[in-house]
Amino acid sequence: MTYVVTESCIKCKYTDCVEVCPVDCFHEGPNFLVIDPEECIDCSLCEPECPVNAIYAEDELPAEQQHFLELNTELAKEWPVITEMKPAPGDAKEWEEVSDKLQYLER
Repeated sequence: MTYVVTESCIKCKYTDCVEVCPVDCFHEGPNFLVIDPEECIDCSLCEPECPVNAIYAEDELPAEQQHFLELNTELAKEWPVITEMKPAPGDAKEWEEVSDKLQYLER
């Protein structure tokens, strides 16, 4: 099983989760993070660290967020690994409560 980063992360991209990951399975895109399912060891350390509740265990993924498992898998192959916490985007707070953000995902 793996953990999955979902829509809430788009345009927020808080990296608190990255600091606690023991296997460096996070990958960073322009405005979103993903988890490489091949690297994730299902330790669950990242989930409580996310301030916008964007990380779910694969078997607890809400139905409307299921497509993010495939998206995480795809983008983890393209984006570089991130291993250290970085400052959040300057407008991250403005995006925390916004829904339907997939259209804003930058590849």
